[in-house]
Amino acid sequence: NGHDARIEIVIPVYNEAEQLAASVETLRAYLLLELPYRFQITIADNASTDATPAIARELAARYPEVQVLRLEQKGRGRALRAAWGASRADVVSYMDVDLSTGLPAFLPLIAPLVSGQSDLAIGTRLARGAEVTRSPRREVISRVYNLLITLAFFNRFSDAQCGFKAARADVIKRLLPLIENNAWFFDTELLLLAEHNALRIAEVPVRWIEDPGTSVHLRSTIAEDLRGLWRMRRAFWRGQGRLPAHRRLDAVPASH
Repeated sequence: NGHDARIEIVIPVYNEAEQLAASVETLRAYLLLELPYRFQITIADNASTDATPAIARELAARYPEVQVLRLEQKGRGRALRAAWGASRADVVSYMDVDLSTGLPAFLPLIAPLVSGQSDLAIGTRLARGAEVTRSPRREVISRVYNLLITLAFFNRFSDAQCGFKAARADVIKRLLPLIENNAWFFDTELLLLAEHNALRIAEVPVRWIEDPGTSVHLRSTIAEDLRGLWRMRRAFWRGQGRLPAHRRLDAVPASH
């Protein structure tokens, strides 16, 4: 029965002492009220050097639903790989610490995974029904990046980089070994590999408000993304990026 499903929400953080406590408390209160499943919030601390680790430990001591994972190296992909790979939940997810994506989209995000109708689910800022508040420059960069992906891969998903994603744990643990990137390109690589292996990706239009204090360094991130796209295009041309045949995911029984 789906109500026995366990959901894990990972929040990757690096030096987020200012907003971590408020965000985790907001998220926890929302989930207790609205989520019909058992849940665990994992703060994945990417080698923070400020008060983030102390605040994270304090939250974990105060709330049974919160735990901390400390990594000594930076990289959002590295944090997700470690947390998702070790997860005992049925569905794993992640969201940005600034909660820029509206929380009412969370239940629609995980519902198709719990029911077994989808393998992955992503929030999209670019599909009909999404409401987005961000600078014109960011909007253009996001649209150009997603257009580039479509031109190179003819993919069907619309928004590679939205920090609001979920997957069935059995599916993600098979995909993780295929993903090379440990930083920002991790998201795009995950989705391209999933589609390359004919996995089902559900999309949920989200309300999204840009955090003006975001720590993403645009120029280096764009360079990393372009190198990643070229690497993956070559890999697919060579016939790489396939899940082992005996473990193709269409044979996975729907959990619960």
